[in-house]
Amino acid sequence: MLYIWFRQLFRILFGLFFRLEAHGKENVPASGAVVLCSNHISLMDPPLVGTPLKRKVHYMAKEELFRVPVLGWLITQFGAFPVKRGGVSKESIRLAIQLLKDQNMLGVFPEGTRSNSGGMGKKGAASLAFKANATVIPVAIVGSYKWFRKMHIYYGPPVDLDAFKENPSSESLELATERIMEEIRGMIARYSKK
Repeated sequence: MLYIWFRQLFRILFGLFFRLEAHGKENVPASGAVVLCSNHISLMDPPLVGTPLKRKVHYMAKEELFRVPVLGWLITQFGAFPVKRGGVSKESIRLAIQLLKDQNMLGVFPEGTRSNSGGMGKKGAASLAFKANATVIPVAIVGSYKWFRKMHIYYGPPVDLDAFKENPSSESLELATERIMEEIRGMIARYSKK
């Protein structure tokens, strides 16, 4: 209930201050395991990616945030779960896989850190999608979070990773990750020109 209330609040705030427009929401499955893979340009990205959608989006968040009074409780309500600094723990990976196997939606930023260029991706998103047989949706955030300047978020069609699932080696995960990043970079390039 709290998630729904805050989602509505963020819809109003993003619409008012950043004139947010969401495109391609119909590409996000209404049910089933989904990994949303987005470029990462700001700390505001997690609520931005989830706000336009009807489904709850879960995220990994730094463990330290959960120790902050009130904030820790709030982000837990929003669907976040802790990950240790310096690397993703086995517990975090297990929880992420279980969330997906329970037919939930997980938000992932494959670049790992904030970037304006849509850089190299890490293999975690592809690995999670393979292990949970989840649909991967590429997401492109286009804009700069400048007050009253229009921002756009684009949800692309599912990325076809079937060719890489047959032999889930480290190399195939790298190729699948690059395929996901190609989709994200392509969307950024295409829609930044509009």
